[in-house]
Amino acid sequence: MTDARYPIAVLVSGSGSNLQAILHAAEQPDYAAEIVVVISDRPDVKALDRASTASIATEVVAWEDFESRDQFSLAIVDTANRHGAKALILAGFMRVLAPIAIERFPNRIINIHPSLLPSFPGANAVRDALDHGVTVSGVTVHFVDEEVDHGPIIRQEAVPILPDDDEATLHARIQEVEHRIYPEVVDSLGGGALP
Repeated sequence: MTDARYPIAVLVSGSGSNLQAILHAAEQPDYAAEIVVVISDRPDVKALDRASTASIATEVVAWEDFESRDQFSLAIVDTANRHGAKALILAGFMRVLAPIAIERFPNRIINIHPSLLPSFPGANAVRDALDHGVTVSGVTVHFVDEEVDHGPIIRQEAVPILPDDDEATLHARIQEVEHRIYPEVVDSLGGGALP
């Protein structure tokens, strides 16, 4: 069954909680995707430990080793290609890929973001939602295009903001949703159910 699974590369920059959710889902025999490599832009992150524990290949493509975003992005896609990946799954990956990556993986780069895009793009989405006093935040899974936190939306789910929420409590509830829906979207991609 494993050989029939859709090969993906997961790109990470931090603790890898969404990576862990996908790894857990992939333990099911009918899961349609297989992580063939986890690629990080930094060497000392917990996500790499999670991958190693699961016997998944890991690679570090360090941002500071490259003179331009284009060179960095090309190294990312070359690394993914070397492992046979057909899609890039961004899971807490804190770098913006250059258009060359999107050209090499058209409609095959997926990101997850802790807001209901197009509201609150950027790295501080949870804090921004609280600062603006909105009553609902959420999660967006989308295809990556040339703009930051943009691209065709695959799935969204709302998360209510409670009166006593702070950044930590809201982010924890958003992550619960992320850990449920991101593996489902990746499974759909692997099964051919996405465009």
